[in-house]
Amino acid sequence: MPKIPVWLPRSEILSFEEIHRVVSILARMGIEKIRLSGGEPLMRQDIEKLVATLANIPGIKSLSMTTNGFLLAEKAEALRRAGLGSVTISLHSLKPDRFNQITGGALDRVVAGIKAAKEVGFEPLKINSVVIRGCNDDEVVDLASLAIAGDVLVRFIEYMPFDGQKLWGTEKVVSGKEIIERIRERFELIPIPRANGSTAKIFQFAGGRGEIGVITSISEPFCSDCDRIRLSADGKIVPCLFDNAGYDLRPLLRGFGSDEVIASFVREAVLRKAPGVETTLKKFATLEHVRPMHTIGG
Repeated sequence: MPKIPVWLPRSEILSFEEIHRVVSILARMGIEKIRLSGGEPLMRQDIEKLVATLANIPGIKSLSMTTNGFLLAEKAEALRRAGLGSVTISLHSLKPDRFNQITGGALDRVVAGIKAAKEVGFEPLKINSVVIRGCNDDEVVDLASLAIAGDVLVRFIEYMPFDGQKLWGTEKVVSGKEIIERIRERFELIPIPRANGSTAKIFQFAGGRGEIGVITSISEPFCSDCDRIRLSADGKIVPCLFDNAGYDLRPLLRGFGSDEVIASFVREAVLRKAPGVETTLKKFATLEHVRPMHTIGG
């Protein structure tokens, strides 16, 4: 996060009714999976009410959330009851001081959120850890160990140019290949074929139920079969994380645009999708900061 956050006026943020309408249109267009991400979704007042209304949209088969976990302990039961199926929790260190340095928050609150998520039965329960050289790369094996029991899936994410303070640099990127090599020094891993459209390469612990994953957006991007579309909190369609382009849907939502017009707008936005980082991989050493991840989510 930037040291001084910028808060959007409430009038610029989509209402629950507007989000419900967009998701309903997308569902009729074939979208089946919805993920609520960030900024931080649990900061949104009455987020469980949004979950309940989205969970009941015909055609939506999966409703999940990515959260930093700070408020999850107190929200987990209400979210599960409202219809949230799975949760992904960000956890970048197991060391309290380091965790506070990275996030500005308390590790024990996130640990309590993970415990609560297990208790209420979120399935799957995932932990995301962004690996940064010289910061937390010495904890890769310890973080992977959290997945051995099989009650969580730990996914390691290559450092991407989306940090709020613009500290990203290629010298800080720990590749997915290196992450797996480090874990294999301690554990035997069996690769599982990557599903089409999946962001993660999954590995299973030999002789156990647990799994870990690596998301190689920088070293081995998967843009060619990416099938995701993003709706920002202020109503912009964002077809690609690595492109600054966003197509503002809010005027149509608030200007009496029909569902058909909105669907057409979404199709046109997707057709304008940038080729992604995959086509510029040879030049990624010069890749510049794109956007803060807190403005759009994963």
